[in-house]
Amino acid sequence: MKALVYEGVETLVFRDVLDPLPGQGEELIRVEAVGICGSDMHAYLGHDARRPAPLILGHEAAGVIEGGPRDGERVTVNPLVNCGSCKACETGRENLCPDRQIISMQPREGAFAQYISMPPQNLVSVPADTPLQKAALAEPLAVSWHAARLAIGALHGQAQPRALVIGGGAIGLAAALALKAMGVEDLTIVEPNDGRRGFLARTCGQHVTAQAEGQYALVIDAVGYASTRATASAHAEPGGVIAHVGLGEDKCGLDVRRMTLQEITFIGTYTYTAQDFRDTAQAIFDGRLGALDWVEARALKDGAQAFRDLRAGNVAAPKIVLDPWN
Repeated sequence: MKALVYEGVETLVFRDVLDPLPGQGEELIRVEAVGICGSDMHAYLGHDARRPAPLILGHEAAGVIEGGPRDGERVTVNPLVNCGSCKACETGRENLCPDRQIISMQPREGAFAQYISMPPQNLVSVPADTPLQKAALAEPLAVSWHAARLAIGALHGQAQPRALVIGGGAIGLAAALALKAMGVEDLTIVEPNDGRRGFLARTCGQHVTAQAEGQYALVIDAVGYASTRATASAHAEPGGVIAHVGLGEDKCGLDVRRMTLQEITFIGTYTYTAQDFRDTAQAIFDGRLGALDWVEARALKDGAQAFRDLRAGNVAAPKIVLDPWN
């Protein structure tokens, strides 16, 4: 099969690789759409020791099952594979399973390829009227759905919170969409990139600003740099909540003294539970997350250029989705 292989820092090669060999009970999926995630970019830049080259990246996938009793079924893929028997799994917090695996990290190759194999419990059926390009957004949307759910749950029942989302990429926009689906109406996205800010306003109907102003009951940091953590801790109101999703860098930024004196709750949020993923997929199918028409489609064979364009800040759309068969 063809795959886009990460072979070193800022080096991606579209080439032939061996077809995946499904494990016992696993399904073979023909990948029809796969999104580029921020974590893929971190690996591409050599910033993720968990993803050493050579490796097939990509974990935001949807496609069609080939072979077996489910042959031809359209599915979106939950890339987190867990043990199913530990305390975390038994309490519905599969994302914290100590033995969890994710495609795009060894031992599981990623979805920048024509085929992947996955356990059946990781596959959610996609209705015929939902394009697989949209279904592939279930993974990044689920990350933000999880963060929004935890943040709202930590607000002590506060009605109609004012919310700030830092970062207008896919996770930030997804957070805004998830918050709106959960009843949060007063919401602002902070995005410094002029092109992306304009895209979010025109195409996505979002209230976007270049800099944060004022105080917010709920803040989601979808970037995760020292500067964005500083913004989050400065603009969370007393008694407010910060949900930290971004993994840009791991040091500095929080005003811990202010957060302590003002009793601001900080929540680190990682991926999603299996129920979050199913709930997000259903919200996509029901149209509760909007038209989801803010992606840019490209061929997988052009994936290396897509990464270069993202690196240069030349992509206005919050998400690029690649087609392995185009």
